[in-house]
Amino acid sequence: MPEDDPARSGADRSGADRSGADRILDAAISGFGEHGVKGTSLKTIAAEAGVSQALILHHFGSKDRLHQACDEHVVRLVRQGKESAMSQGPQLDPLLALRQIEDSRPLLRYLARTLSEGGDHIAHLIDEMVADAEVYTGAAVEAGLIKPSAHPRERNVVLVLWSLGSLVLHEHMKRLLGVDFLDTEAPPENLAPYMLPVVELFTQGMFEPGTIDRFADAFDTLDDSDKE
Repeated sequence: MPEDDPARSGADRSGADRSGADRILDAAISGFGEHGVKGTSLKTIAAEAGVSQALILHHFGSKDRLHQACDEHVVRLVRQGKESAMSQGPQLDPLLALRQIEDSRPLLRYLARTLSEGGDHIAHLIDEMVADAEVYTGAAVEAGLIKPSAHPRERNVVLVLWSLGSLVLHEHMKRLLGVDFLDTEAPPENLAPYMLPVVELFTQGMFEPGTIDRFADAFDTLDDSDKE
């Protein structure tokens, strides 16, 4: 029988099936990112992964479920990358973190495409990313990398949506700043026109002291009234 034939005995196929599933996910993430879900057939994914369409159905059941598995896989890899960066504590190497982004550009392409296409699964995808952000941001606060917040969950929601919004609008980022998040050939240093203002905003802030104190006080008052 062929190496990836799902009809093999369970004892025989466990290792090869995991390898086949990984190849299917990689091929699906690449195809969905390049051509969208509708524009990528199971036949194309099977050919790219070097497996049969039957094996895709064996592992994932349908194209929709394969798409959901891609979401879960991408979220897991993003979480692992963030946790790895945060685990370095104050000794975080920014260029190393950027190189990890560079290695993840197929995932970024997938996220940009799937977020643009929309669908019922998007809310779950974003919820998972926010939940992960709460965990690794909390760890970064404990490690002394990030300041604590009076509104930690809300801050994480805003940061995740800002990041995903920039990714969805990546074509305009390239047009206006010359930064292409999805260019697999560009070195991480090419992200400087984006990273430098982001770092400036995150470290120095934007407003002079006292500029928006009354706004902050007003929102604090509204927040307190909601709790009553």
